Amino acid sequence: LLPSRQVVALTLLTASGEILECSESINADIFQAARLHLGCLGIVLTVTFQCVPQFHLHEVAFPSTLTEVLDHLDDHLKRSQYFRFLWFPHSENVSVIYQDPTNKAGPTRLHPPSTSTSWLWDYAVGYYLLEFLLWISTFVPSLVCWINRFFFWLLFSSRVENIAISYKIFNYECRFKQHVQDWAIPIEKTKEALLELKAALENNPKMVAHYPVEVRFARGDEIWLSPCFQRDSCYMNIIMYRPYGKNVPRLNYWLTYEGIMKKHGGRPHWAKAHSCTRKDFEKMYPAFPKFCSVREKLDPTGIFLNAYLEKVFY
Repeated sequence: LLPSRQVVALTLLTASGEILECSESINADIFQAARLHLGCLGIVLTVTFQCVPQFHLHEVAFPSTLTEVLDHLDDHLKRSQYFRFLWFPHSENVSVIYQDPTNKAGPTRLHPPSTSTSWLWDYAVGYYLLEFLLWISTFVPSLVCWINRFFFWLLFSSRVENIAISYKIFNYECRFKQHVQDWAIPIEKTKEALLELKAALENNPKMVAHYPVEVRFARGDEIWLSPCFQRDSCYMNIIMYRPYGKNVPRLNYWLTYEGIMKKHGGRPHWAKAHSCTRKDFEKMYPAFPKFCSVREKLDPTGIFLNAYLEKVFY
């Protein structure tokens, strides 16, 4: 479950000072808006979440190719409750990841590495060496293609299995400074959009993309501003690292990706970079006018707006 879906009730302090109790049975419209409201409806005083107990997950990661995964996408989605994959731009390489509940106890790692070996691969190679090579590539951008292929072979080309408590598998350490875009498109557009992005990179040799492009999936919901509103969705996340804090040219890649996402009915992740305005959101979200109506009623003077929200709602 996504966090906003787990909200079953909340208390909202509005701009007028009124305190509203909201749930599916009390102030239902305000509740559907407030479950994902970008902070523009008021101050959330209390939240009641649906309890999701911890459980053990069996995680399996194995190498594949982009063609295989996209041609058999429905099969992969049926085989695993939490399926995602990582595509390595400028190549056909993919790391497929299955995550499924298990009754086996954990934490256990099949063929567990020693602490020193784990540090070597996870940090010395997967972080420090990669950051240094990415920094070198800022002077020689053509190296990015080689880096993506090399690190797939080095870190992702063998099968790995792991069993652990759910939060340890779902959460992972984000070590790099980075720029990110993340859009949700209709799930049936996954293959078409990803192949279009791959072709754009192949047809523009000067446009480089860091690995990985993370592709994951979520069920539709009824939350007005949710990127998954009324449709099963594919989230496609792109990334450009900032080795040692240095910005890497990304504008062409960013605009190309955004254009593809918009073409295929995409909706941007609210917490990530995007260039959309109110006109875009009116087309993307069927319930956007209803949300705006609720916002204008609860905060007519815009006390909870900021520069970002003004771009979204004006």
